[in-house]
Amino acid sequence: MKVKGSMICDNCGKEGARIRRVSKSYGKGDDLLVIENVPIISCPHCGESYLTAETLHEIERIKLHRKSFAARRKVDVAAFVEANP
Repeated sequence: MKVKGSMICDNCGKEGARIRRVSKSYGKGDDLLVIENVPIISCPHCGESYLTAETLHEIERIKLHRKSFAARRKVDVAAFVEANP
C-alpha cells in the first residue's frame, strides 16, 4: 500500500517499507530457474520481507512459460562460510 511516496507494511502497519530487488531461485539441477530483479517489500520496523500477490502471479507466469522468458546461462555457486562462528 502506497502512502505519500512511501509504503505501509502489510505486516506491522508502519510507514517506511521499501521495495528491494532480489534474485529468487526455483527448482534444482537441470530444472533450476533463477528469476532476477524480483520486487520484494522489505520493512525496516518489523524486519519482514514479502511478495505482493501481483508479483507472485507474475512469478508463476514466468515459471509456466519459462522457455519463452529464460536465457540459458552457466551459473557458478559459492557457499557463504562465516570466518568466526
